[in-house]
This record gives sequence, structure tokens and C-alpha cells, in this order.
Amino acid sequence: MVYHLIALIAGFLLDLLLGDPYWMPHPIRLIGRFVSAIERVLYKEGASASSMRWRGAALVIIVTGMSTACAVALIWACSMVNVWLATAVESVICYQMLATKQLKVESMKVHDALVAGSLDQARTNVGMIVGRDTADLDESEVAQAAVETVAENASDGVIAPLLFMAVFGAAGGVFYKSVNTMDSMVGYKNDRYRHFGTVAARLDDVLNWIPARVSGVLMCLAAAPVRLDAAGAWRIFKRDRKKHASPNSAYTEAACAGALGVQLGGSHYYFGKLVEKPTIGDALRPICAQDIVRANRLLYMTAFFGLVLCSCIAWCVMLCAGVFA
Repeated sequence: MVYHLIALIAGFLLDLLLGDPYWMPHPIRLIGRFVSAIERVLYKEGASASSMRWRGAALVIIVTGMSTACAVALIWACSMVNVWLATAVESVICYQMLATKQLKVESMKVHDALVAGSLDQARTNVGMIVGRDTADLDESEVAQAAVETVAENASDGVIAPLLFMAVFGAAGGVFYKSVNTMDSMVGYKNDRYRHFGTVAARLDDVLNWIPARVSGVLMCLAAAPVRLDAAGAWRIFKRDRKKHASPNSAYTEAACAGALGVQLGGSHYYFGKLVEKPTIGDALRPICAQDIVRANRLLYMTAFFGLVLCSCIAWCVMLCAGVFA
């Protein structure tokens, strides 16, 4: 367990240093390809709703089982050679389960385009990190989309995998991210995935229940050190944290909206269809490009607090493992 703690901290630091270089093979992309391959085998057009749910459950079992087993087997094989080799490999896996720097890199591309006065480029850049239609967004709406992405992914891209790795090691992070990846691919309430993606979506909700709430609280705590409105973060967090169709998504968005003093959420177009959503926060001022910078400062401080918390959790797990060994 000492080596798990070392790997957790090393992985966090590697993420801040390296981000997600495009040339580097990434396990999340491999999991995504695996999901697509298994989906092609299991998905059956015209099958009953019950059959599709069972097929979706099989997808979840196969993908999570194989992904987690590969991580466990790799770390175990390395440990048979040398414990430090296993620690180094686990550190790399932990690093690749986190997305702190990459969230900043991708969102700052939107900021830079807005500052340069290139609205079309900003729309293109934000379209790479959000699911909504971006072709007709104005500058404030583009900035809002980037801020919302940073806020929402603070949980499932940083704090949630940290929590799972703190308790279960790098393999726990792989398990979590495999479910999260499936949810992002098949967890839609459209004609194709309404039943097939049910199990993936429900499991993702369950796994994120605690991390989303922890992330929201950590983000409120992080507001003051980065000179944002901590009182506003707490106020909006308590008021608006449940204003989302997802049971988990609004927690960090509410904290971020309150810290920045802006309004997030609201209705947007997805694939040409208007989707009605409640607003989160108060529109004390228009959202601007600088709010993307502020959101990233908040993200980094939240991530740091998350590392401290998860290191303490990992230490407690280590002590418990020693007591019952």
C-alpha cells in the first residue's frame, strides 16, 4: 500500500507536468475502441427493450472486467520482477487516469481564440470538448461552454479517479474510467442507446455519487485560496447543486458558478434539437474569456485539495491493511 500511495502522488505530478500528449498511446482511447468493438458484437437492431438492457449489461461486464484485469495483471507481472518497476508502471497508469492539465490545455485553446478575436476558431475549439452545437454560439456562450466543461470534469476527470485510486490503487482508477468512458459513449437517452446504455449510465451515476459531492465541497474550499468568491460558491452550491437531470453533474458546476459570480447551465441545442435545462448560479455579470482562466485556477486548487484528501485516504487504507494483515 505504501507503493500505491507513491504511485498516486507520482501519477498526479506526472499529469500536471505532461498532460495528454497526442503522440502517446492512451488507455482511455484503447478502452473506447474496445467499447466500440464489443458494441458491434452485442448490439442487435430491433431487439426488445429487455434484451437490449441485458446486452448492455454484458457490455459493462466485459469492458470493466477486461480493462481492470489487464491493469491488475500488468502491475502484478511487474512486481514479480521488481517492486519499483511495478510502482513506476502503476504511477504511469495513475497519471493516465487523470486529466487536470489536459482540461486546462483544451479550454485555454478556447480562451486564446476568443482573446485573439477569432470567434469561429473559438467555436471550433470548444466544439472539441462539449457535446452541444457550437456553430451559432456568441462569445459569451462559447466562454460559458468552456467554463462548464472545466467545472463538470473536475469531478469525473480528476477527483473521482483520485478517490478510486486512493482506495483500490491504479486498477481502481481503470475500473472507474472504463465505466465513465462507456457512459460517455452509450449512456444517451436516444433511440439507439435508450435501453442498451441503461446499465452503463446507471453504474456511472452510482460510482460518481460520492465523488461529485466531494468535488463540489472541495471546489467551494478552493475558491478562497485562488481569490474567488468562496461565500458565493457555498451559497450557490447549496442552492443549485441538484438542478440537473443527472444526479451528479450540477455539484461542481454550482460551486464554480458561485465562485465566479456567473450563471451556467440553461437550454442549448444538441444535434439541432433544443434541450431545456435549468440555470445554475446568478447572472451577476456576463461570462467572458477571462472566466476560463479563473475556472482553471479553481480546477487546479480543487485538484490539489483532492490529492491531499486522497493521500490521507490511501494512508488510512494502508494502516487498515496492516492491522488486518
